[in-house]
Amino acid sequence: MIPYWRLSGYYFFYFAFVGAFSPYFGLYLQSIGSSAAQIAVLMSLMSVMRMLAPTLWGWLADWLGVRTPIVRLSAFLSVIGFAGFLVTDAYVGLFLSMAFLSFFWSAALPLVETLTFAHLKGQASRYGNIRVWGSVGFVIAVLGLGYLLDGLPVRALLWITLAILVGIFTCAMLIPEAVKLGVPQQPVALRSILRRPEVGGLLAACFFMSAAHGALYVFYSLHLVAHGYSKSLVGWMWTLGVVAEIAVFMGMPQLLKVFSLRDLLVLSFVAAVLRFALIGWGADSVVVLLFAQVLHGATFGAYHAAAVAAVNHWFGSQHQARGQALYGSISFGAGGMIGGLVSGYTWDSIGPEWTYSLGSLFALVGLIVLLGWWRDGGVAQADAH
Repeated sequence: MIPYWRLSGYYFFYFAFVGAFSPYFGLYLQSIGSSAAQIAVLMSLMSVMRMLAPTLWGWLADWLGVRTPIVRLSAFLSVIGFAGFLVTDAYVGLFLSMAFLSFFWSAALPLVETLTFAHLKGQASRYGNIRVWGSVGFVIAVLGLGYLLDGLPVRALLWITLAILVGIFTCAMLIPEAVKLGVPQQPVALRSILRRPEVGGLLAACFFMSAAHGALYVFYSLHLVAHGYSKSLVGWMWTLGVVAEIAVFMGMPQLLKVFSLRDLLVLSFVAAVLRFALIGWGADSVVVLLFAQVLHGATFGAYHAAAVAAVNHWFGSQHQARGQALYGSISFGAGGMIGGLVSGYTWDSIGPEWTYSLGSLFALVGLIVLLGWWRDGGVAQADAH
């Protein structure tokens, strides 16, 4: 039996935290006097730790042969780390709290992804039906907070976000361990998997895709508010993007009957090139922003589902946790860190328009890498089922 609701509940609260934190924490930092560069550094700590921590935790999980104790410990320590924001507004204190929170919070998701695929027992096309609840949690958090923060002090964000982290911990305590598949009769060295051109190509392309999203996750809300939009409308814009993501997750079984994982990834990168140019240069038009947000269904929904399924297929049971950890570390970790830091230092110097244009350039480089290194084959439609 697949523990559908226990896994779905974890995803719900995990991405509700993202929906509360990513769009609005920059506004909170701005409200206490942080500069654009300081905001970029603090927000990029999430990416720094996602580059370092998942590999460590993934190796530990593969070595111990269990994942749920690490998921539970990381959830508890994440609550402790976030509580630091309640007691200090000093930059050093904020930096230390963010680093502690990020190190433990980033440990969990790759392990939960491996747990989910282990419970699915090869039915990878059903992943979207579980992961979609993360998108639902994100929508509820980002939309609800958009309205609440129009009437409440921005500092209320801290207490609401802390409550969501407690929800993550509660769900982590309920997730059951999955029986780990045995080591194959002919074990495959991790190094030999990484040497395959399609594997290296995907991981490198994922780095550039996350870098392309850097300005979106750090400055999108500030960008819209600066153009005169209300916080509630900002919430609706984030929500629209995630609704498109939900539609893609729900439709993944059908999409995988028509497209290979490589084809879905190529389309996602093309959409990203267009999307970030539109956000940068078309922010005065609500219609342009609406279209750009719909493209989130491709630039994150289809992209992430296809990338996770490819990693699951290539790394197999023997290196599953480390494979997902590498994907998270290289993409959301290293790529997100570079994208966030670059946007922080270009936002005031060359302006939002050119900063988002750099995001388009990152996506274009990722597309070229993907097409050059993963030429064909690799994971076809049948493999993804």
